[in-house]
This record gives sequence, C-alpha cells and structure tokens, in this order.
Amino acid sequence: MVHAFIMVKAGAGEAQTVRDQMAGFDGVEAAHVVAGQFDIIAEVDGPEVNNVLDTVSNRIGTVDGVTNTKTYISLSAA
Repeated sequence: MVHAFIMVKAGAGEAQTVRDQMAGFDGVEAAHVVAGQFDIIAEVDGPEVNNVLDTVSNRIGTVDGVTNTKTYISLSAA
C-alpha cells in the first residue's frame, strides 16, 4: 500500500468546495482545509504509486478551483 500527502492550492474562496469534492474520491482517506502555503492537505492511499498518481492527476488536479498540487509519497508505514 502506498500512502501520500497531497498539498493543494485552490482559488480564492474555493478551498472548502474543493475539499468537499476531493473527499468523495476513491483513495482519498482524509482532506483538510489548512492555513499556510497550501489550502488543503489530502491523504491518498493506493495499492501502487501509479494509483496514487492517477488520483492526483485525473481526479484532484481536474477539480474546478484547483490551481496547483504537490505530491509527497510517504516512505514509511504508519
């Protein structure tokens, strides 16, 4: 199992709407609106790294209001 943290920037005033859409995607285990350089941090799980990257590229990255993402793959099991 691959676990990743996805940092998401959203357009002004769109963080909660983007978070709500992302939270319903397969593989998204948690999504939080946060203060700081990014607007949302999501935790994504998949059987292989390609599944995680697919979730980021083809689901999270295509949500209206998402302006940028950064993916951090966890190197240790939780």
